[in-house]
Amino acid sequence: MKNLLRTALLALAPVLLSQCDRPEEQVPPVKLLPREQMVSLLVDMHITEARVEASRLPHDSARVLFREQAKAVYWRHETDEATFRENMRYYATHGKDLEEIYATVVDSIQARQNGGTPVKQW
Repeated sequence: MKNLLRTALLALAPVLLSQCDRPEEQVPPVKLLPREQMVSLLVDMHITEARVEASRLPHDSARVLFREQAKAVYWRHETDEATFRENMRYYATHGKDLEEIYATVVDSIQARQNGGTPVKQW
């Protein structure tokens, strides 16, 4: 789980840094996912990623497994990969929003890891 959180934060850093010079007035995606849905989706994606990592499959097999599992996560959250990516780009241009989303994601994953109830900040 520690690797998952570290990976999530490291993956997020370049996105945030690359968006620093972008205008705050970016047009929202056609289907803007609410923060709560983004949190839930990201929690599920990171847990899925951790499970695939724990499977110790060869890299290519793990990638295929993750893609299939990710499709199931998108389906459960009534979205698709393109919408998810558009929303990540949108929230990345609004650094404070993405920071709050990821703070809740990290808290929720830690709560699950500790056997508690996921944290909701909204």
